[in-house]
Amino acid sequence: MSEKRRLIEQMLAMQKKFIDHEHNSAFDPKDYYHPESDSPLAGYRDEYTALANKVIDMAHQEKGSRR
Repeated sequence: MSEKRRLIEQMLAMQKKFIDHEHNSAFDPKDYYHPESDSPLAGYRDEYTALANKVIDMAHQEKGSRR
């Protein structure tokens, strides 16, 4: 499996976990933007953004383009 594919699958798993959390609890946007350290969403945004940026960079590299 390619590195890009692995990262995309990791992102999809994170999205599923986020949606499950959203449906199974009273979702408060504060939990997303400013989660407590024990929150299931702690670090989610930073980790997801880092993965997404890696995938975008890989796609640009494959096509020979730049951001």
